[in-house]
Amino acid sequence: MSMASVENESGLHRVVVVGGGAAGLQLVTKLGDKLGRGKRAHITLVDRARTHIWKPLLHEVAAGSLDVGHHAVDYLHHAHMHGFRYRIGRMTGLDREARTVQLAASHDAEGREVTPERAVPYDTLVMAVGSTTNDFGTTGVAEHAIALDTQEQAVRFHQRLVNASLRAHTQVGPVRPGQLHVTVIGAGATGTELAAELHRTLRHVVSTGLDKIDPGKDIRITLVEAADRILPAVPQRLSAEVMQLLNKIGVDVRVKARVTEVRADGVQLADGTFIPSELVVWAAGVKAPPFLQGIGGLETTRTNQLVVTPTLQTTRDPDIFAIGDCAYLVEAGSDTPVPPRAQAAHQQASHLISQIPAKIAGKPLKPFRYKDFGSLVSLGEYSTVGSLMGFVRGKNMLIAGLFARMMYRSLYKMHERALHGTAKTVLDTLARALTRRTEPRVKLH
Repeated sequence: MSMASVENESGLHRVVVVGGGAAGLQLVTKLGDKLGRGKRAHITLVDRARTHIWKPLLHEVAAGSLDVGHHAVDYLHHAHMHGFRYRIGRMTGLDREARTVQLAASHDAEGREVTPERAVPYDTLVMAVGSTTNDFGTTGVAEHAIALDTQEQAVRFHQRLVNASLRAHTQVGPVRPGQLHVTVIGAGATGTELAAELHRTLRHVVSTGLDKIDPGKDIRITLVEAADRILPAVPQRLSAEVMQLLNKIGVDVRVKARVTEVRADGVQLADGTFIPSELVVWAAGVKAPPFLQGIGGLETTRTNQLVVTPTLQTTRDPDIFAIGDCAYLVEAGSDTPVPPRAQAAHQQASHLISQIPAKIAGKPLKPFRYKDFGSLVSLGEYSTVGSLMGFVRGKNMLIAGLFARMMYRSLYKMHERALHGTAKTVLDTLARALTRRTEPRVKLH
């Protein structure tokens, strides 16, 4: 008997959410509690990974200041606790006529098949597959740079960072120019936060007995941005504040600098400048995953996003929704689409928590309204700055220091609370605080 027939035996409405990021996981958690436990609908999450980590934390994973094991959410266990089902697999296709999502086979680290190719049936489908880094076709990015789209990439970069430090300390010759230089390409929130975090953690790594390395001479963090300022999507004064802080701690910031090639030994700029660097992170630009382009005949943009109506339904199929970075929505009265930001994904997931049950009941759906609450940028232990919207007669307010840090951390606590509830979030927070006292400040493996 096929999986499709087994999962359809009860005759309940089948809601399938593809993508276990912040938006997708929040949605299935709430729908599972609301509909799954009461056997009012089958709620299924599909994701190629087995665990979830909040994407805004990936720069801390890459820098080594956060241990994935303490923060990852196991999909299988979480599904069991919240009344939904989890299916591992990478989405490869969509059959709108048969109403099925095609999944590739999954394999273990040794190449053995774990799950076969299969199809998961749906009555209502929600695409929440997020975004990937856009390298704009730049030569050498795929071969020599690492993006921070997934926890696997973040962990791989951190391991490369630690290994580079060990190699430089134990090699026969002196540390090569650029050997321990890190170039971060793209000064959006991820790139800027990573540059600041790396400035601290890399120095901490070499301070643990790697005395052949001179932090002042051998280590350099360079942040490269093609626009005329860092953080181009946030208010000018916030950008200027962060720029001042980066200059203060010694991060080399290059603006109006377009990268033409990434090589094994460094980064080539359009003006002829070469930045020696054997460790490169590409954090410039985002696009939806390539497999979405024209999938199932749905309307997509040139950056692979699914075009949706104000109710977040795709323009060519009302049974398929899209939320988060993979959705393209231009609201009435606006000339620009809803930005691919965590707060937009959270708001869209919250909207669908009430709208999916309404759709199942045959009720009309309400349009989504995006509210911009501002921006927060964390520079690790150095500082946190932000701009909060609408506090004084519609104007924004610049914040910094302890208050800004508390606001930044509260965003993650809100995410945890949406997934686990208040009690578990408080207990987990206390447990991590106690554990941190007995562990290295920076992950060294």
